[in-house]
Amino acid sequence: MQRANLLLAVLFVFCVGILAQDKGGGGQDRGGSRGFGDGHIPAHGPPATHGRQPAAPQGGFVDKPGHPEAPHVHTDNKWIGHDSGRNDAHYHLDHPWEHGRFTGGFGRSHVFRLAGGNRERFWFGGFYFSVAEYDYTFCSDWLWDSDQVVIYDDPDHDGWYLAYNVRLGTYVHVMYMGNG
Repeated sequence: MQRANLLLAVLFVFCVGILAQDKGGGGQDRGGSRGFGDGHIPAHGPPATHGRQPAAPQGGFVDKPGHPEAPHVHTDNKWIGHDSGRNDAHYHLDHPWEHGRFTGGFGRSHVFRLAGGNRERFWFGGFYFSVAEYDYTFCSDWLWDSDQVVIYDDPDHDGWYLAYNVRLGTYVHVMYMGNG
């Protein structure tokens, strides 16, 4: 009986240790050993690029081994892949903010859970968005009914916001489509 109790105690401690190491989910700014994602939420959006040209073509975002083939944010808040500048034709809009401006809150203190949809139209809290067509491949692994996202202003592309996926550490350009 004592051995069984001892075994249960050891298993309990082991399980608690494993759970304490879990870095997934929506914890605020937990960051992980991978250097991106793992629940990390950037302290701020990317800086403006001041007219720089794209550093890498679409799909050239793996800056370190194990990092994704998508725009992502390091746990030191460095935004990888947001360097194409204001003149990037992929994000040009003739009528920026034609559906109004998002007013639900920006940055790490406003974490939203996706409630449905897909890359063409998704929503949370009565707010609707659409992913930029150029970014479709970067959100192929998003869970449209459960992932947590944080919205940031895009300092370079008028009419676009950046939706950061807390689980994956990746982001895409999104257009606000209105509410309700």
